[in-house]
Amino acid sequence: MRLTPLVPLTLASLVATTLLVTACGGGADDSLDLEAGTPPNATTLDTAGAGTFSLTLQKIGSTVAGGLAAAEINAYDARTGRLFVTDGANARVNVFDPRGVTDLGVPASPAAFISIADLGATVNSVAVHDGLVAVAVEAAPKTAPGVVAFYRADTLERLAVVTVGAQPDMLVFTRDGRRVLVANEGEPDSYGLPTSVDPEGSVSVIDLHVRGSTLIPTVRTADFRGFNGQIDALRARGVRIYGPGATVAQDLEPEYIALDPDGRLAYVTLQENNAVATVDIARAKVLAIQPLGLKDHNLPGQGLDPSDEDGGTDTNSGTPAVKIGNWPVLGLYLPDAMAAYKARGQTWLVTANEGDARADWPGFNEEVRIRAHCDKGLDPTVFPGATGDATDRLLRDSNLGRLRVTLAPNGNDNGKNAAGQCNKLLTYGSRSFSIWRAADMKRVFDSGEDFERLTAAIAEAVGAPFKFNSGHDNDTLDSRSPAKGPEPEAVAVGEIGGRTYAFIGLERVGGIMVYDVTDPFNARFETYINTRNGATGDLGPEGVTFVPAGRSPIGKALVIVSHEVSGTTAVYEVKVSRGGSSQR
Repeated sequence: MRLTPLVPLTLASLVATTLLVTACGGGADDSLDLEAGTPPNATTLDTAGAGTFSLTLQKIGSTVAGGLAAAEINAYDARTGRLFVTDGANARVNVFDPRGVTDLGVPASPAAFISIADLGATVNSVAVHDGLVAVAVEAAPKTAPGVVAFYRADTLERLAVVTVGAQPDMLVFTRDGRRVLVANEGEPDSYGLPTSVDPEGSVSVIDLHVRGSTLIPTVRTADFRGFNGQIDALRARGVRIYGPGATVAQDLEPEYIALDPDGRLAYVTLQENNAVATVDIARAKVLAIQPLGLKDHNLPGQGLDPSDEDGGTDTNSGTPAVKIGNWPVLGLYLPDAMAAYKARGQTWLVTANEGDARADWPGFNEEVRIRAHCDKGLDPTVFPGATGDATDRLLRDSNLGRLRVTLAPNGNDNGKNAAGQCNKLLTYGSRSFSIWRAADMKRVFDSGEDFERLTAAIAEAVGAPFKFNSGHDNDTLDSRSPAKGPEPEAVAVGEIGGRTYAFIGLERVGGIMVYDVTDPFNARFETYINTRNGATGDLGPEGVTFVPAGRSPIGKALVIVSHEVSGTTAVYEVKVSRGGSSQR
C-alpha cells in the first residue's frame, strides 16, 4: 500500500496574481520555476512554449451575464459575422454581433434571438456552416425523439425541421457543409420503475439538399442495435454496459462528435461507457466501439487530491488542504468533448476527460464515497498491507474515504469480492486531457496531474481569484477534490503559425488550459487563463470554439468560451510570439 501524498507547490515570489511558469515537456512537471507578472484582466499561467514560440490568451470582450444555463454552446459564422450561443434557460439561441463581444467596453447584449419554444423543451447545441445554422432541440419528455432545426444566419428565417433521436446533443457540420451529424444521447428518465423509459442512443446523419431556394434535409440513423448480441464481448474488452436492464443500444450514450479531417469517419464519445465509437459517415453505420481503459493514479505524475478533509492525518474529520499524490485508485476517462487533427500522416483525437456518473434519475445511483462503499474493508490481495476491515487507513476521510467512486464498474461487477471487500476502486474522469491515435484508440499522451498542480500554484498566490479545486457554483477550497477535481469538459484545437494547439476548458475551477499538441506524443503545456473572481466572473466553461485569424471578425485568432453557470461568453485573443516578434 502506498500513502505518499506529495508536498503542495509553494511560490517563491508573490507579486501579483499572474504566475509565469517554465515547463519542460509533457505530463506533470514537478520542478516549476515561478516568477511574477502583471497582465490587467485575468489570472494566467504561461510558459516559454515549444522552441521559439510563446502563446498567451488575453480576454478582449464578453457578453452580459445571463445566469445559469443562459450560455452553454457557441458557434461563430464568418460569412455573416454573427455569434450564436445556446440559451437553455430561455429556450432560445442568442445572436450577437461579434464586434460587440470583442469590445473591451460594456459586455454585449444579444442583437437578436432564435426561439425554439414551439419545437421542444430546450436547446442543447448549435452549429454553423457558411451562413446556415443548425440547432439541436430536446423534446418534452426528454425520452421522445428530438429535432434539428435549420435557419439562415443573416435573417434567422427557419428553413427546415427534421426529427432525430432522443436528446440530440452535440451536432457538427461536415467540412463541405453537405451533412450534419448529431449525437443523440438517449438517457433514461429512470431505471426499474413501471413508467421507466430508456431510449436508444444513436447518431443521426442529416444529408442536406437544396432544390431551388428550398432546403431539403433527410435523416439516416447510425444505431447500435447490431451490437446487442455482443454485450458480453464488449464488457470483456472494457466497454461499460451497466444500466439495469438495458440493451447495448439503450446503454450507449453518444455525447460528442469529432470528424476525421479527411471527411470519411466520425468519432463519437460514449461518455458513461468509457468508450469511443467510429462511424462511417457516408454509410451512416457504426463500424466499431473501442474501450478507453483506466488511468492508474498510483503511477508517478498521475496523482490526484482525493479529499476535502485532508488537513489532518488518518482522520474522519478535518480541514481542507492541497495534497496531490499517488493513491491506489483507477480513473475512468469518461470523456465529454473531443477534437480531431492531423499529424504525422494520421488522425489524432484529443479528449477532455470530464467523468460522469449515472446519478441524476430515480431507480439507480452508481456514485458512492469509498468509506461507505468499502464498509467491509479492502481486499488484501489487491491492496497490499490492507487490514481487510473497516479500520484500514486508506478508508479514512483524510485519505481516500471521501473520494467518489462507482459501485457498478461494469455489468454485474460491484467492485467487491465474495467477502464484500472492495477489490477495485474506480473514480470518475482522469482529471486530465488525453491524445489517442484514432486508428486503434491507443493513448499516446496524458496530461497526468498537470491540471491540479498548475491550478494549485495559482490558487496559493496572494489575491488569487479562486481557490484550489473550488466548484463553479462556490469558491470553497478543495470542495471538488473528492469529485473529479478541476473537471476538464470542453476542448477545441486550432493551428497557428504551423503549430497545433489544444484549448481545454476546466468546468469546475474554471479557465482554459492551452497545450501545444503538434507532436501528439510530446504535448507541452503553454498557458492557462482563468477569468473568474471568486464566486463571480466567468463560471463553468462549457463550450469552446477556436476561430482562426482568417475567419475572425477582428483579423486575429480567437478562442470563444461559453460558461453555463454565469451565463457569460468570453472572447480571448490568441497571441503567439516567435523569436521576439508577435504573431496573431
